[in-house]
Amino acid sequence: MSTGPATVVVTGLGATTPLGGDVASTWSALLAGRSGVRPLEAEWAAELPVRIAGTVAVEPAEVLPKHRLRKLDRNEQFALIAAHEAWAHAGYAHGERDGFQVDHDRLGVVISSGIGGILTTLDSYDTFKEKGWKRVSPFTVPMLMPNGAAGWASIEFGARAGAHALVSACASSAEAIGYAIDMIRVGRADVVIAGGAEAAIHPLNIAAFAAARAMSTRNEEPHRASRPYDKNRDGFVLGEGAGVLILESEEHARARGAEIHAIAAGAGYSADAHDIVQSDPEGVGAATAVQRALANARLEPADIVHVNAHATSTPVGDIAEVAALKRALGKAATEVVVTGTKSMTGHLLGGTGAVESIATVLALREGLVPPTINVDDLDDAVDLDIAVGEPRPLPDGPAAALNNSFGFGGHNVTVAFRRAL
Repeated sequence: MSTGPATVVVTGLGATTPLGGDVASTWSALLAGRSGVRPLEAEWAAELPVRIAGTVAVEPAEVLPKHRLRKLDRNEQFALIAAHEAWAHAGYAHGERDGFQVDHDRLGVVISSGIGGILTTLDSYDTFKEKGWKRVSPFTVPMLMPNGAAGWASIEFGARAGAHALVSACASSAEAIGYAIDMIRVGRADVVIAGGAEAAIHPLNIAAFAAARAMSTRNEEPHRASRPYDKNRDGFVLGEGAGVLILESEEHARARGAEIHAIAAGAGYSADAHDIVQSDPEGVGAATAVQRALANARLEPADIVHVNAHATSTPVGDIAEVAALKRALGKAATEVVVTGTKSMTGHLLGGTGAVESIATVLALREGLVPPTINVDDLDDAVDLDIAVGEPRPLPDGPAAALNNSFGFGGHNVTVAFRRAL
């Protein structure tokens, strides 16, 4: 009989991103240093100062049947596509409620979003104004709910241990993974479908971010617009998509002979209590999240070989995170390989933590860190080892890695993973 908290492992991965419609294509593109940022083709884009975004590589209409599309917000569509891939990757019956060796009372869901069904909200209001209330879809409320994706996944997979949707802006899906780890550790669930999704490419959202001077306006070179750590970075690039991980207790995974891709070792949280949108330039809160993740995962700074950084390509945020890593890891910070995969995917807001956690897991499993692209002139304030231009190999043997996610409101979340040996 177990005498302590359960060890939590990663057994399945699923994603749909600007780089690919699944994990394999996304990972291949990351290693190749290929950007998924594209010109926006919609007519409304011509009126905006920002006319680029990381739109998904594979449209949901190519994957889901029409009758499902009309009941799901785009955010929910992404989440279910990623969840089904992760479920199958974990070795469970694809899309069936009676998945292999799953007690549905011990199966949970934590799928988050920073904004939820914002496209449904805005489009439905336009319909109401232009055509009247009778033309508003009866599916509107479940489509716009921030917890809609979690609810649909719970129904889809028969998850009765709990369906949760944590909202902490761009840290939402990282927090979802941390919450899922805790669900398993405290004995609420044996298996949790965890991650996040975002679908927010809309003229109002882009206009709002642009008004805040937060986004890159490098419209003529979309593939070079997201450039973490580069001296000439001018803001983030909006992306869309989803990432989902299947987390299990190690005992449950081994009992069914599952392949273990990594150990979900722990998570740390903090709040800046500094500004509603700007990072604390000293990185104090972010450093606290990293330190708490290490403690929660029972890791030392010297155990960390890699960090998938939040690295949004904003002038203040990138440098604040560098300061945070140095504060939290001390001398060990110089031995860590850091990458910023948003240089290729753009910023998936509430979906970013899950997608980047998948990249972190794969970096540990494959021993290879995806590069940060578009770093032509490294900022003088960045004195860490940034993987630039091409993939960077990691050492063999025991190793751990971190994924950082920070959000408006001062939310800081760090998730720690260990290599499965």
